[in-house]
Amino acid sequence: MARTSDNRDLFPGALEIMILQSLRHKQMHGYALVKHIKQVSDDLLQIEEGSLYPALQRLLREGLLESEEGVSAKGRPTRIYRVTDSGIHHLEKELSSFGKMFDGITRVLAFSQS
Repeated sequence: MARTSDNRDLFPGALEIMILQSLRHKQMHGYALVKHIKQVSDDLLQIEEGSLYPALQRLLREGLLESEEGVSAKGRPTRIYRVTDSGIHHLEKELSSFGKMFDGITRVLAFSQS
């Protein structure tokens, strides 16, 4: 993710959560994932390919994703990624952890404003 005054780095694990959640609903190639995250976030999140592909490789090595050769909409060879059962289980644990962290941050911010 490019860093500007309006953009901040994602917290550790955020990209992986977004990848797994996106692929939970539809298998995609890397560029489609970048476009999907940007579109769903209303352009608030812009994932750089230099961050995406290493994350995809980590998730593949950990058995959280699988990939197969495919063809892009433009007819080019590409890798299509899909989440595994282990990936879904991991995602559910991470979402629970994220929810608790978000609740804690929200409480601290609410207290600080009163």
